[in-house]
This record gives sequence, C-alpha cells and structure tokens, in this order.
Amino acid sequence: MKREKKNIYLIGFMGSGKSFVSDAMEKIYQKKKVEMDEEIQKAEGMSISEIFRKKGESYFRALETALLCRLGKENNLVISCGGGVPMREENVTEMKRNGSVILLQAEPKTVYERVKDCHDRPLLEGNMNISYIAEMMEKRSGRYKAAADFTIHTDGRPAEEICREILEKIAR
Repeated sequence: MKREKKNIYLIGFMGSGKSFVSDAMEKIYQKKKVEMDEEIQKAEGMSISEIFRKKGESYFRALETALLCRLGKENNLVISCGGGVPMREENVTEMKRNGSVILLQAEPKTVYERVKDCHDRPLLEGNMNISYIAEMMEKRSGRYKAAADFTIHTDGRPAEEICREILEKIAR
C-alpha cells in the first residue's frame, strides 16, 4: 500500500509559480500555505537580500534547512520553497520524507516577465535578463528534476488547473 504523504513541497526557479499555486491551494482547497522566504524574513527581521548581504548565502541556506525540518513535523501544508532549496541534498531528503515534491516549470521568458520588476531576488540583481535566467535555470535543472516526484508546466495556465493536476498526481 502506498504511504500517504502529508505535505506538498513546491520547488522550481524563482518566478515559476510557486507562490501563485500555493495561494490557490489555500483558497480553493483550504490547505495551509507556508512561504519559506516570508517565514525566514519574519524570523530574521530583514529581507532575503539583507540576509545575503549581512550574513551570507550559506547562513541563509542553513535557515532554509532548519525551517524545512520544523515544517516536516506538520501535516497538510503546501510549502512554497525558495529556488535554492533543492540544491542541498539534505533538503531533498527532508522533503521526500515528509511529502510530495512538485517541480513547477516555466520558460525563461515567462520567468523574466514575472520577476523583472522585483528587487528582492539577490541572485538576479544586476543580471535581470532572459539569457542569464535561462543559464541559471539550466544549472539548477538537474537538481530540480532529481528532487521532484513530478513536474508541472505553469506557462499560461490558471492556478486552479495546476492545483487540480497536482492533487490528481499525488492521489495516484
């Protein structure tokens, strides 16, 4: 018998639709959502960019891992993970132990359109263009795919349709 998985972890590059989908899961299916970046910003009292600047990326990545461990003790959450979460093997192990890992994917041009006016993306500051985004997406692609239980494309799709597809695939 298939083990019931308790949380839904949304992974993918920034701008792939993780927050969009987690918002819809909360509204339509009454699932409690957790935005990892928001939780970390609240706990640290500063933006992600400030954390990177003042304490460094490795400090931030350790915060992500600690948060994942805490969230794994809860049930029925939809967790919107920061783009770098699946890059650490310990994070992938934690997510797989406690739920289903869904990779949301969008084309680089779509990602650019979604994030071009954001200035809270430290890894894109000074490199806000489609070719750089495509390059970063390609670098992370292997880790994302290895971590995911399945992949869903989000380009031009309504949130309700994406949510339905996620829940159908998890139920199998």
